[in-house]
Amino acid sequence: MRAAIQNALQASRKGERGITGLETAIILIAFVVVATVFAFIVLTTGIFSAERGKETVFAGLQKARGTMEIRGGVIVTAPGGTVETIQFAVATAAGGDPIPLDPAAASLRTVVAYRDALTFDHDVAYTVTVIVGDADTLLEPGELFIVTVPVANIDPAPTITANTRWTLEIQTPVGATIDLTRSMPGELGDVMQLH
Repeated sequence: MRAAIQNALQASRKGERGITGLETAIILIAFVVVATVFAFIVLTTGIFSAERGKETVFAGLQKARGTMEIRGGVIVTAPGGTVETIQFAVATAAGGDPIPLDPAAASLRTVVAYRDALTFDHDVAYTVTVIVGDADTLLEPGELFIVTVPVANIDPAPTITANTRWTLEIQTPVGATIDLTRSMPGELGDVMQLH
């Protein structure tokens, strides 16, 4: 009986083949190729994401560097109880880029908008006076300009009286928008500084 079992086992082994070295090499090469393609896709995606992140950071830096800031209070002149002008001083943000403040420029200019409860003007004419800096209207680091907004230039002309709340929105070509919101005091003087 033992011989019959051995003969049966030997007969069943004759139909089986072993894996040759060549077949093993082909399978290993296929795994390596698939792993290489996967690694390439992962690296390419990572590099693409890093580039997009870098572009976002540079855009944010450019916006921050193109921002100006208000220096000091806002001066409102109201001789005879009628508001005539609104003035404020501006400078570039620390380490900032130059900002164009030419009110007559056709493009790449800073726009001043006015709004209150009854009036909105998207583009108010203003004037610039250089306090510190060269004679051009390009606000550069270290310079200080006074921006004057005549109320008569706002269309339609607002009636700014005691306790009126108004906003000037300063929009630079690249940097952040500045909302300059103030409330008039209960009694108007000839010259008032609003904080």
